[in-house]
Amino acid sequence: MFGGLADYGDILALVSNSVLAGAVLGLVGGLIGVFVMQRDMAFAVHGISELSFAGAAAALLIGVDVVAGSIVGSIVAAMLIGWLGARARDRNSIIGVLMPFGLGLGILFLSLYSGRSANRFSLLTGQIVSVQSGQLGWLIGISVVVLAGLVLIWRPLRFDSLDPQSAAARGVPTTLVSMAFMLLLGLIVAVSVHIIGALLVMALLVTPAAAAMRVASGPVSVPLLAAGFGFVSAVGGILLAIAGTLPVSPYITTISFLIYVVCRVIAWRRSSGAHRRRTPVSKHPAA
Repeated sequence: MFGGLADYGDILALVSNSVLAGAVLGLVGGLIGVFVMQRDMAFAVHGISELSFAGAAAALLIGVDVVAGSIVGSIVAAMLIGWLGARARDRNSIIGVLMPFGLGLGILFLSLYSGRSANRFSLLTGQIVSVQSGQLGWLIGISVVVLAGLVLIWRPLRFDSLDPQSAAARGVPTTLVSMAFMLLLGLIVAVSVHIIGALLVMALLVTPAAAAMRVASGPVSVPLLAAGFGFVSAVGGILLAIAGTLPVSPYITTISFLIYVVCRVIAWRRSSGAHRRRTPVSKHPAA
């Protein structure tokens, strides 16, 4: 038993970079996920991740930093979606075009790559040892930039997300706010690809916020709860993956999904209880 604990501790020390990056990513991803849900952009997250994957695969092929490649791919996708997809219908069409294009490019670049197969696989499904010491500063720095950007535009972004027509009428620069949000979303997606992989990035940028919105409704409680759910999913998944042989992504997605299911059950029980309290009890006359 003690030998097992010692081995686990040794492995944990080796992947401490990933644990730290995952913790920051889970917190920031949960926060930005609230606005993703409010703006009905869950599909956009997946579209951005596909071009982020293509950028990372291209960087892997030509031998440059993978983080830089994924950032370029994410920003290009985010700006295209934000610029061309002002309306929801247009946005979904743009995303539907970008997703297969990005995935096809990524697969092409990976097929041309002759290095370790583990490097290729990790771009799709994540890898707990994928965050090297040189990349940790970039990953945390990008997350901090995203967090700072969210704080700066929090109030106009929230107004625009909940009631865009009223926000525009009140003089909120909705186009600028929208493009700034897309830029921040692109950056955090690029970071997420290295922890959970391009195919499952929504588990940290959509599911925690969706779960939080099931059990809370306040302007403070929802973001805090979403950040907490993201933190638990990311760090918990990495800690479980250390003891197993599977990639990190199944653990993170499973924890995130279970949190969402529990929140749905809680919301259902609340709704059922409220309905019973509102329903009058019929009174039968005494015999």
